[in-house]
Amino acid sequence: MRSVHATTFLEGLTFGEAPRWHGGRLWYSDFFAHTVSSVAADGTGRTREIAVPGRPSGLGWLPGGELLVVWMQDRTVLQRRDDGSVHVHADLSALAAASLNDMLVLSDGTAFVGQFGFDLDAFFNGDAAPETTSLLRVDRDGTAHEAARDLSFPNGMVLIAGTLVVAETFAARLSAFDVGAGGVLTGRREWAALGQCFPDGICADAQGAIWVANALAPECLRVARGGEVLARVETSQPCFACTLGGDDERLLWCCTAPTSESDRLIGRALARIEVAPVDIPATSLR
Repeated sequence: MRSVHATTFLEGLTFGEAPRWHGGRLWYSDFFAHTVSSVAADGTGRTREIAVPGRPSGLGWLPGGELLVVWMQDRTVLQRRDDGSVHVHADLSALAAASLNDMLVLSDGTAFVGQFGFDLDAFFNGDAAPETTSLLRVDRDGTAHEAARDLSFPNGMVLIAGTLVVAETFAARLSAFDVGAGGVLTGRREWAALGQCFPDGICADAQGAIWVANALAPECLRVARGGEVLARVETSQPCFACTLGGDDERLLWCCTAPTSESDRLIGRALARIEVAPVDIPATSLR
């Protein structure tokens, strides 16, 4: 198994999330700074793209180029239009009992949004237990639906040749669904059992393998369908999200932090984005 060490790309984040390679730049959310930013592949031109009243998470773009941002605690998806104005694209509060999480936006504008399903901060304090919850779907016009039930902390997602793969963090597995007309999900099955890896953010490469950020360890793992670990990128801190990008899409960016516990992160700037070269570029089927 090939293993490489990541190097620091950016420092001084509060908690990086949802990295995306878009328009020749790396985009990412920073939870407790309440911002979404972008930066060039060489680390220059760092730009604050949007400020969010609370914690931002998942990112994506509609076919017309409008930016979508998950606002976690408000349980909404925001849309930034070409004129810079920000509007609520979808209100998911009736379908989500706790914070929203990551998001995948398909090429037709359909978005899938994960959610915690329980109070994560209370869990860290020993006052709550994990509960299963629903994966949500937002149609291009902003209408919201329950897409699948009984997932254990649905988190990062990728699309591979018509198959939606979802990280179920607290079940330590990747689950797959067939995506039908209108974004309807069917045929749920296990894509990979991950043992001691708690999958957070994920991204897919051109060979159909999935890079998995391990929220329990300083690593990002390249996993084949069925669970075989093909490669490993070692990071300096636990890894919570990842994406492939760069000019040839052979750079793996990893969002790392010492913990995901809010009480230990608010008011501090300990998170990083780290980067490592990999052999296989990103999938074009996203």
